Amino acid sequence: MKRYRDFNTYLREIFGERVQKISLDAGLGCPNRDGTLSQKGCIFCDRRGSGTGALIHHGLSIGRQIVDARRFIEKRYKAKKFIAYFQSFTNTYAPVPLLKSLYDEALAHKDMVGLSVATRPDCVDREILTLLCSYQTNHLVWLEYGLQSSHDVTLQRINRGHDVACFEKSVQMADEYSINICAHVILGLPGEGREMMLQTAQFLSRLPIRGVKIHLLYVAEGTPLSEFYYQEGFPCLEREEYADLVVDFLELLPPDMVIQRLTGDPVRSELVAPYWAKEKAANLRFINDILERRDTWQGRHYRKSTGGK
Repeated sequence: MKRYRDFNTYLREIFGERVQKISLDAGLGCPNRDGTLSQKGCIFCDRRGSGTGALIHHGLSIGRQIVDARRFIEKRYKAKKFIAYFQSFTNTYAPVPLLKSLYDEALAHKDMVGLSVATRPDCVDREILTLLCSYQTNHLVWLEYGLQSSHDVTLQRINRGHDVACFEKSVQMADEYSINICAHVILGLPGEGREMMLQTAQFLSRLPIRGVKIHLLYVAEGTPLSEFYYQEGFPCLEREEYADLVVDFLELLPPDMVIQRLTGDPVRSELVAPYWAKEKAANLRFINDILERRDTWQGRHYRKSTGGK
């Protein structure tokens, strides 16, 4: 029995078979990098904008990215259906006609059954939501908002460029269009202890959010966080500490919330710390072992902690 509602199982419930995401780089920017808000970006964000960098750094079109990715995915995972995942940087940070052309290009490919768009909550308006909503007739649509923490003091510390109220407002607005919302959070951010991190879980549980991605804070070379790490010796979470936090976090979430991720995927050659972050399969086993050992599951303390919905 699964002790949390994982994304693969959720997709099988809908499509009856394995569905795999194809990560795409649309070549879009970010207001937190181009000077609109800041030129530094979030302290943890790498040069690829937490994505593949396939277009910006390698010049590959959306179509070429899909063809190349499908060749690999079909061989490794035997998947025959796909979700176009616009991952790198801020994928609503452009005029709507350009966004439409990008999304249309991706969804025109054979067996593309879904669209997932990663963005910032301060880069979505009703015109964009109307566009995303229009795809829901024929495709599964997810809108992924980066939050990272439910504490404004932390968002300021990591140079996020928006506050918690902005996130909450954007979630409520997207919910009016019945769009699936996935929130990104990071455990181990500077200045946050266990209580603050679990308060983020409680915060998410009170909102109309359908999914969550839980990330480990790791240090990537060339980021502002790496400079801080080298200068100040920033303490990263240990593996067991992180796994325990993930389990505590899951216990506070609604049992029907889709868990799209339990840890991050650092670029191995650019990882500064912690080194155990490279061992994704082992880290997932570690989390599952703790769930088993504690005989606990997602949502176990949801009503007790949040009061339900």
